[in-house]
Amino acid sequence: MKREIKKLQPGDFVLTILTFLLVIFGVIMVFSSSYYSSINETGSPYAYLKRDVVWAVLGFGLMVFTAIFDYRHYKKIALPLLILSAILLALLFTPLGQQRNAATRWLGVGGFTIMPGEIAKIAIILFVARYLSDKPDRIRSFKRGIFPLFVLMAVFAAMILLQPNLSTAITVCAIIILMMFVAGMHWGWFAGLFGTGVAGVAGLLMADPGGYWTQRFTSFLNPFADPLGTGYQVCQSLLALGSGGLFGVGLGKSIEKNLYLPEPQNDFILAIIGEELGFVGIIILLIVYIALIWRGIHIAVNAPDQFGMLLAAGITIMVAIQVILNIAVVTSSMPPTGITLPFISYGGNALMLFMGSMGILLNISRHSGTVKQE
Repeated sequence: MKREIKKLQPGDFVLTILTFLLVIFGVIMVFSSSYYSSINETGSPYAYLKRDVVWAVLGFGLMVFTAIFDYRHYKKIALPLLILSAILLALLFTPLGQQRNAATRWLGVGGFTIMPGEIAKIAIILFVARYLSDKPDRIRSFKRGIFPLFVLMAVFAAMILLQPNLSTAITVCAIIILMMFVAGMHWGWFAGLFGTGVAGVAGLLMADPGGYWTQRFTSFLNPFADPLGTGYQVCQSLLALGSGGLFGVGLGKSIEKNLYLPEPQNDFILAIIGEELGFVGIIILLIVYIALIWRGIHIAVNAPDQFGMLLAAGITIMVAIQVILNIAVVTSSMPPTGITLPFISYGGNALMLFMGSMGILLNISRHSGTVKQE
């Protein structure tokens, strides 16, 4: 009879340090980028800073919990959490949904709000990891493996696009497809799913020529064609990046954050980082992200079981996709989608999600020493 001998490791020290570096840097940059916006909205320059610190502390608590809680127990809650996330997405289209900037992405009761799209990301990662690890041979079958997950992807993407929230829809689709690829899906199916996504985007644009989605998808090609309209935010972002030069104008000395760039502490915070810390500052930040992603890959490769491997891979994919999309949006390399920069952008839901996810990675790394003996 086999019995499990647990030799828990301390956890990935490098991942822990990188996470805290990003969170601390994020708090500093949220304060810097929101200084004038905070004064304009609340009369105090510290409003966003105080809230961000509170979310960071709560995120730390969640990270500690998920680092201690055995990741294998998540299998039991994967399906209920997926159903709950679908219900929360549906509730956005009820009076509980709150609209901001022409998008309904928040559920609110009183002063408390949550973003169901953020919950959906981790719920999908947990479910796909469980689904593909319970029967690993599923991924080799279109009927039993690929098609059910394709339906799941289509349903969640459609609900998220209706908000509208293109960035989260792209992230969810990328997570599912890449997790299937990691699990062993044939590259031909991978190419087919990618082609289906491209065809879906093309169909969306053709169904609404000159409408909302067409403007979103084409405005980035030449934002200066309408610098006071659809291209305004991207134009201000490019001006901020250009003004920063090699070494930046100095921390706290951004001009664009002075009510020129809308909500600079959110999706376009990288533009303020580029303006204040320059090209060198952005490169250093990217090196930290690359190191974090490398540690995530390392944990996935050394995970003690299939579920842990897929769970670590899904979390790492989520972080990598959001970093890539945010950089692409800020540099006008793709349509503006409202994607946050992990650990850096202001937003309590996203910060807690990412810190909790890092705790899960730490927990998986702690179990990498688990062995079985007779």
